[in-house]
Amino acid sequence: MMSSDEPVPYPFPRPSALDVPAELRDLRDRPVIPVVLPSGDRAMLVTRYEDVRSVLTNLKVSRNLNRPDAARMTSNNKMFQDERMDPDPPEHTRVRRLVMKAFTATMVENLRPKVQELVDELVTKMQKGPCPADVSEAVAFPLSIRVICDLLGVPAEDQDRFRGWTDRFLSTGKYSGPEIGAAMAEISAYMGQLIETRRARPGDDLISALTQVHEDDDTRLSEYELHWWCRLLLLVGYETTASQIGYMVAKVLAHPDQLARLRADLSLVPSAVEEVLRWKLLNGSLSMLRYVTEDIEVGGVTVPKGTSIIPAVESANWDENVFSCPHEFDIGRAFNYHLTFSVGPHFCIGASLARLEMQIVLETLLRRFHGLRLAVPADELGRSEGTLIGGLLRIPVEWSACA
Repeated sequence: MMSSDEPVPYPFPRPSALDVPAELRDLRDRPVIPVVLPSGDRAMLVTRYEDVRSVLTNLKVSRNLNRPDAARMTSNNKMFQDERMDPDPPEHTRVRRLVMKAFTATMVENLRPKVQELVDELVTKMQKGPCPADVSEAVAFPLSIRVICDLLGVPAEDQDRFRGWTDRFLSTGKYSGPEIGAAMAEISAYMGQLIETRRARPGDDLISALTQVHEDDDTRLSEYELHWWCRLLLLVGYETTASQIGYMVAKVLAHPDQLARLRADLSLVPSAVEEVLRWKLLNGSLSMLRYVTEDIEVGGVTVPKGTSIIPAVESANWDENVFSCPHEFDIGRAFNYHLTFSVGPHFCIGASLARLEMQIVLETLLRRFHGLRLAVPADELGRSEGTLIGGLLRIPVEWSACA
């Protein structure tokens, strides 16, 4: 049990790639705990489901960290922060409403045939290639990159360039400040040229749509907002989904009993995806860092104005008062109202698209590969260190047809 007021390092270390931190077992004994971030700055971690939901929807809790007394996520990188962009309502809501037009549930569902076609193409190539195969490089990353680039209107020949830019943008220690700055300058220059190209020759893509938004003057995107959002969507629009896909495959294959249930009934694929998301196998909630603008109460504890605070989604997803036997991986879990995609004004724009990709990949792999299994013990899988996402380095898999 954590009872000391001395801050503990956050994100918490994981015992292995597919397990949650040991600290989550009893974290909800206290509604808030002090933590120290990779930057060395301190914050308060919110641990309980209802409190996390409350913080995520509280207008007294700001995402604007451009304040001298706000904690920094890392010492080298001001992720998601820009002094010219207001990340709080109502300004954020105005811009978000325009961007969300491309990510409605209906529009995403209309992408299903195209995503299925891409997955079939990648899986066929994987079947014909060497075995074991790295499902991350064979399917997860190429799929996610192609989907987001097609959605935005990025030329196919440029898609491979974004892996390096994204790796630097999401660094929490892997790269230096100058390296991150150079990558951001490159992506900004590239995006500026692409926006001008789409403005002159619009296509059926999101960047073209955003450059030609015909809204009232008080709601349309400014030029700077246009560049900022297009850059952000490209940088983070595939990395998290690709990593989630990889973790999903590894987690399911590491649980033979759940894998057998899924093979016997593929209608469980959507609930299996939600259970993987509940486990939040990506790194902790560092990117959820907030700033308290007025005193608030969290679980009976007063959190004063000026406090940096993190709603710990991974802890909320393991709250025993909300989820029965939260430490069990159950692909048939009912009423799985996890908070992995957040809630409120900052609910993940790409949630529907991520779910769609994950469902199609899981169903297709199980349908196309007989005897699909991990080619190495699950505890030998390694995580990418020094990055915000913390995805798996490799996910080698094999199947019955392997020689």
